[in-house]
Amino acid sequence: MRLLPVQEVLTEFVEAAASHLATAVAAGAEVPFELESQRTRGRSSAAPLYCYRALTDEFIAERRSELERLPSYSAAASALEGFDGLDRYLANLNAEPARGDLRTRVRAALLALLGDVFEEQTNFELRPERLHAALARVERSALAGAGQTMLVATLHGLTISSSELQLTGGLTIAQPHVLEGLPDGALVAGHDGAHEHLVVALAAGEDDAREAIARGREILQDLLRALRLFGDGRVTLGALAWSRVAGGRWRALALGAGGRPHGMLVVTAEQEDELRAFCNLVSRRAPHGNELAWALRRFELGCERESSFEALTDHLLALRALLEPEGPASGLLPGRLAALCAMPERRVELTERALAALALERDLIMGAAAAHTDRSQIAQQALARDMADHLRALLRDVICGHLDPNLVGLADQLLLAPVHEPEQTVADGAPPFEHVSVAQGSVEEALGDMGQAEEILDVFI
Repeated sequence: MRLLPVQEVLTEFVEAAASHLATAVAAGAEVPFELESQRTRGRSSAAPLYCYRALTDEFIAERRSELERLPSYSAAASALEGFDGLDRYLANLNAEPARGDLRTRVRAALLALLGDVFEEQTNFELRPERLHAALARVERSALAGAGQTMLVATLHGLTISSSELQLTGGLTIAQPHVLEGLPDGALVAGHDGAHEHLVVALAAGEDDAREAIARGREILQDLLRALRLFGDGRVTLGALAWSRVAGGRWRALALGAGGRPHGMLVVTAEQEDELRAFCNLVSRRAPHGNELAWALRRFELGCERESSFEALTDHLLALRALLEPEGPASGLLPGRLAALCAMPERRVELTERALAALALERDLIMGAAAAHTDRSQIAQQALARDMADHLRALLRDVICGHLDPNLVGLADQLLLAPVHEPEQTVADGAPPFEHVSVAQGSVEEALGDMGQAEEILDVFI
C-alpha cells in the first residue's frame, strides 16, 4: 500500500465532511452533550465536579447516510478497501464493529476517522494539526505489519506545542505518553533530567532488518541536522535508540555521542508545516563531497561539544572553509562574514566581533581565557554563540537556495557595491549585535533585482 495517495483522498473526504457538518450546525442542528462527573485528585470523599462533554461521534453517526453521499466518500472508501491496516486501525480506536464484511468495516473506519479529527468539537472547524495527527494514526496502523521494523529514539532540547508531529511518512515526533508500547528507556528523562524530552518514532520500510536499521540511523541523523539548522536550540538525540522487528522485543542500539542540549528549540503549531517542509528540503539538498558539506559537518561537531568555547574552533574552521579559501593569513574572513550577515551600517561592528572571536580562539588555545572573570566569560560565550548563529544562517540559506554556494564571490561583490549611507563604527554602550539573515536583508538591499535572495516560501512550494 502507498500511504500518500490514501492520505490525499482521506483528507479530501474529511474536508468535505467538515463543510457539510458545519453547514448543518449553522442551520440549527445541535451537537448533544452529556454531563460527566470528575472527582478531585487525592480526595475520594470530595464532592464531584461536573463538566459537559460534546457527543460529537453521535452527531456524526446520525448523518452517516448524508456523508456517504458526498462525492469524496467513494474515493475514500475505495482507498480503505485496499488498506492492510484497516482492522488494526479499528482496534486501536476501539471502533465498532471491528468485524463484519469489508464494506461495514470501511464505513466504521471513516466514521472513526471523523470522530478522531473532530473529537468534542461543536463547530467542526478543521484544525490542520488534528488532521495530521489523525492521519498519522491511520498510517501507523499500516506500518505495523508483520515484517515492519520500528526505530525509537529520544530527542532533547526540543519542545512542540502539539502532542505529536508527523514529519514524513512513518516519521513522527511525539510526547512520550502519546505513543503506546514504547521501550522503558524511551520514557526516562535523559541527560540531567531537568527537562522533559520527546521521542521520535520511525517505521522503516526495508524488508531486511539490518538495512532498515542502517537506513533508520541515517534518517535520524538527517532529522537532527535539520532541527539544528531550523532554530537556535542545540537539539540532540539520546545516546541510545531502540529497534523492534515484526512486533518482537525492543533491542537497544548505540547512536554514539550526541552532545548535551543547550537551550530549547520551541516549535509552535503554526510552525509545524514549515518544519515539515524544511526537514524535507534539508534531506534532499544536504551537500556531499564539497567544502559546504565539510563546513556542515564541522557545524554539527560544534553542536555536540560540551561548551560554546569548545565549539568555537569548529565553527571558525567551518567559516574559514566557506569564506576564506586563501587561508587565515589573508585576514579576509571578518569582512566577508560582515558583508553577508549584517546590514551595511552594522558591518564594522560585526567585523570587530569576528576579529574578537579569532582572538578568543587564540586565547583558548593558550589557556589564557580561563583566567578571565566570570563577567568576561559570559561575554565571550555570547561571542562564540554569535559565530555559531552566523554559520547556521549561512548554511541554512545556501541549502534552502537563498544564497549562491559561491559565498566568497557574493561577499566580495557586496563589499564592492556602492553604499548610499556611510558606515559608522558603533558607539560604546550601543546594544549588542543582532544577526540579520542575508536572505531577509542585506542581499536584497545590496543586490536589488539581481535575484540572489528569494522568499522562503518559494523554496517550499
